[in-house]
Amino acid sequence: MISQGTPSAGTQRYTFFRQSGWMMIAGVICGVFMSLMHVFSKVLPPAEYSAFGALIQVLNWMTIPSVGLQMVFAQQASAVVTEAQRRQLVGTAWAVMKWTFYIWLVMVVVVVIERDQIVAALKLGNPAALWITLIVGFLMLWLPIFMGLLQGRQNFLWLGWAAIFNGVGRAVIGGAIVYLLHGGAAGIMAGVLIGMVSALATAFWHNRELFKEAREKFDVRGWLRRVLPLTLGFGSSLFLFSADAIVVQNHLGADGQAAAYIFGGTLCRAIVLFTGPLAAVMFPKLVQSAAHSRASNLMGLTLLGTVVLGCVAAVGLMLTAPLVIKYASNPDYASILPVLTPFAWTMLPIAIANVLLNNLMAHSRFKVVPWLVVTVIGYWIALQYFHDSFKTVIQTMGVFSLIFLAVCAWFTWRDSTSPPPAATA
Repeated sequence: MISQGTPSAGTQRYTFFRQSGWMMIAGVICGVFMSLMHVFSKVLPPAEYSAFGALIQVLNWMTIPSVGLQMVFAQQASAVVTEAQRRQLVGTAWAVMKWTFYIWLVMVVVVVIERDQIVAALKLGNPAALWITLIVGFLMLWLPIFMGLLQGRQNFLWLGWAAIFNGVGRAVIGGAIVYLLHGGAAGIMAGVLIGMVSALATAFWHNRELFKEAREKFDVRGWLRRVLPLTLGFGSSLFLFSADAIVVQNHLGADGQAAAYIFGGTLCRAIVLFTGPLAAVMFPKLVQSAAHSRASNLMGLTLLGTVVLGCVAAVGLMLTAPLVIKYASNPDYASILPVLTPFAWTMLPIAIANVLLNNLMAHSRFKVVPWLVVTVIGYWIALQYFHDSFKTVIQTMGVFSLIFLAVCAWFTWRDSTSPPPAATA
């Protein structure tokens, strides 16, 4: 039996804010280096830059299965109480690595068959960017396994460093290729590839002892019952977060005209990424509290911190965006400034909804998932009809981000009078 003492409320709060603080620092450092990639917009042709921005969102879509993977491994690792559960965790990790490789091979076949249509839809000047993105996609299927183990075991120190190495690798290698070798979107994606390799190596190294241990047979059915709702729940949030850029690039991206939207969207999406570490620290702690039948007030603290930090970030973006665009990008992208304020505030409901969603998923309250899936399907259908301008796309995203938040809030508080089910390992 793996025993753990019950920390006091004060100790819980101190540990939470210390770990959250480090994850926010790591997130900011990672975000700064990833943002430096967008400084390349000063030297890249608009068509190449907008193609790069669209590929990043394609990667977000490819990570929808991996988001579920990270959270299910975080949940399973957090809920480990016995040695048998630990062996089951190790066996699950080995099996999922094998099956995600097979999934990636299917992706390869699809891309090979549809490569011409994909290159045309994303308006890629160099098809090599697509193949590099495909390789990155494979790493993004494995990285969440190891990141989820770090998160679930609450090894936030190296979880943060893995994120930093990811951002540094992208910026340094991508910058060298763009500035020294005059690479376009393909060159930046090569930097993304190096960053992913460094993050994966870091996360694997700090989980290596697990893979030396005995493992039990993979419980496929039991695992799928956990991973499918987690994948669909967190994947819905990620889809809502990224689908607009794909639609804009496809319908409004001729001759690089979507480049201003891509840059402005990058600035606004940073609000969600900036507040995300709070929910990332909260999730395994809530799972662990449920596994040990302990009460916790971390969701309220996380929600308050997200609202405050999200508002500060949105206001800060409104004040600094003109200077950022003027000095750190192509000045022509200032055309996005008139819609940047509503764009920024559209991100706040997504950030808040992510906290509520993490709480629901940590307590295995999966009834919300079908409603979230219906919401994002409706969002995608709406985008097919409402995409005549940047403003229309942002308004559509704003409406559905509020609906998404309302769904998460309804399922959070309608069951608040009954005790949540304990998470299983």
